[in-house]
Amino acid sequence: MTSSHVRPGSAADVVAAPMLAVVEVTAHRPHAASYHAYVQTLNERIVEAATDFGWDARRFAAGDLGVAELLRVTEGASAVVIAGGEDLDPTVWGGRRGYEGEGRHDEEADAGQVALVRRALVRSTPLLGICRGHQVIDVALGGTLVPHLDDDHGTHRGSGPVESLMVDHDVELVPGSRVALALGDTTARVRSAHHQAVGRVGEGLRVVARTADGGIEAVEHETAPITGVQWHPEDRGADRTQLPLLLSFLAEQAAALSRVA
Repeated sequence: MTSSHVRPGSAADVVAAPMLAVVEVTAHRPHAASYHAYVQTLNERIVEAATDFGWDARRFAAGDLGVAELLRVTEGASAVVIAGGEDLDPTVWGGRRGYEGEGRHDEEADAGQVALVRRALVRSTPLLGICRGHQVIDVALGGTLVPHLDDDHGTHRGSGPVESLMVDHDVELVPGSRVALALGDTTARVRSAHHQAVGRVGEGLRVVARTADGGIEAVEHETAPITGVQWHPEDRGADRTQLPLLLSFLAEQAAALSRVA
């Protein structure tokens, strides 16, 4: 699925819009139709919001494409969003399978998204990770995950459709961090549904948002324009300003990089 936008102009001076690669796990989940349908609404909202900012926003399914093809088709992207989805295979970060709440894994998607983060680091490509994408950033840079949060610390409670498990909660943002600058505040009311979290923080990352009990809710790289948020700004019940603000900041980072180049 692809959405594109071209800035207005004469036939002689039409400028192609910068490409935003929205990278999801897979375009097919026949084993989980309701979950897949919900994920589609989240990812399409990212595309729609990005298109409103003038991006040529395109969706790519990492697990379906494979590592080499994913890197090839996103070669020209001015920025990347790694969206939410299934748990990463714990063997990627040195964990073990068989943990509580474990579901299906997509090793091909894990490998492709990890490769994207590492390429973004080398190239200083602006990258935003959402939920799983936030965890992919950490793992790609040598971090680990907490494999399962109990009900006292997690924001994924009970069983049922993911949308019904979303929990609204507050996070504290580090003043001066990219996320705080993007959202224009040092506190935010966010919407989450996750049973895993960042454990050991990856190399070059710093924690820029936490829950009241200390849980890691956002990270950013110290030098590269790479940011991850554990929450879902693209959920229909989330604060409607958060996704546009984060995408606007991503666009500013991409524009700054383009001027330097």
